[in-house]
Amino acid sequence: MDEARDPSEQNHALIVAAGAGARAGLDRPKQFEPVGGKPMVRHSVERLASHPRIDQLWVVIAEGQEDEARAALPRHPTLNLVTGGATRRQSVRNGLEAIRRAGGARNILIHDAARPFLSPQVISRLLDRLESASAAIPVLPSVDTMVQLADDHVERTVDRTSVWRVQTPQAFDFHKLLAAHDAFPTDLDATDDAQIFRAAGHVVTVVEGDEALKKYTLPADFGGKGPDKMREIRTGMGFDVHRLAAGEELWLGGVKIEHDAGLVGHSDADVLLHALTDALLGAAAAGDIGDHFPPSDPQWRGVASARFAEFAVSLIREKGGVIHNVDMTVICEAPKIKPHRDAICATVADILAIDLDRVSIKATTTERLGFAGRGEGIAAQAIATISLEQEQ
Repeated sequence: MDEARDPSEQNHALIVAAGAGARAGLDRPKQFEPVGGKPMVRHSVERLASHPRIDQLWVVIAEGQEDEARAALPRHPTLNLVTGGATRRQSVRNGLEAIRRAGGARNILIHDAARPFLSPQVISRLLDRLESASAAIPVLPSVDTMVQLADDHVERTVDRTSVWRVQTPQAFDFHKLLAAHDAFPTDLDATDDAQIFRAAGHVVTVVEGDEALKKYTLPADFGGKGPDKMREIRTGMGFDVHRLAAGEELWLGGVKIEHDAGLVGHSDADVLLHALTDALLGAAAAGDIGDHFPPSDPQWRGVASARFAEFAVSLIREKGGVIHNVDMTVICEAPKIKPHRDAICATVADILAIDLDRVSIKATTTERLGFAGRGEGIAAQAIATISLEQEQ
């Protein structure tokens, strides 16, 4: 984040957290209800605030919620609170106006606090798209049969290939979105900002969404009113080995390391991410990396292993799971891992969308015994701890 950069070149994010959340049936506004051990709104704030391409962060809250919001949110130099309005559209408009008064921005991401598990990959995809477009939204395909109803009966089946699920954050050219809000009829409301942007005659492009961006709306999403649902703790273990060879690149934990030899094997042969992926899949009782990404399939040749770990993360999220921490060990004589430890931890934290202090990596040798001791290859092991909701 770069507060010194000219506002006209900055990327801002605005989190809408001003709703009452009546449908959730809780004793407090749902944005302040604990999800995964934190007030729900805090997840989005931490993920956006930690992204290196987000310069300023704004949270729109309802009037009278200042104390509750400050207790729920982390202290951060780029975090600003704005009082919202009676509708979502009015709350977004208040936030945009506050940004305008503060000097404006180049781009704006509008996000709903009810979608807490926002990955850095989605943020990056949206900002990348804004390099060539004035708006982008994340979408997912509709996997169920879709129908149109008339009263209490099915009128017709809708072609699901033409219907997509829309998520947030939604990314826009700041000044164009502000003008679109100004031009939108005051007697109409909109369920998202893409509708308002399109009504002004602009094109809205799409990027791939994320199943983890589930919207928390109904009592069942929060485990019902009262105590949270019971969760069970699960642990998974992963182990992998790849041989070293001259002329190959060396990737460990998603970080390219300069060395006189690199690893040979499945995808980019990132032995550490392979072990981590197996640990995550094991914790979820979802097989192993070979089940989902067979090494015999040529489409995975040379692919970044981060994709495998991201798949495991999305699978855990789809099960309602939470990744609590991971611990990894690299076994080799060379290269030295310590100079790269911080970079690897940061990369793994981004891939898993968890806090940095939940990622650990260590290195050891085999006292020159065995293949690792002879410098013929590198081994890695990983342990992942997750929790899943227990079946009721």
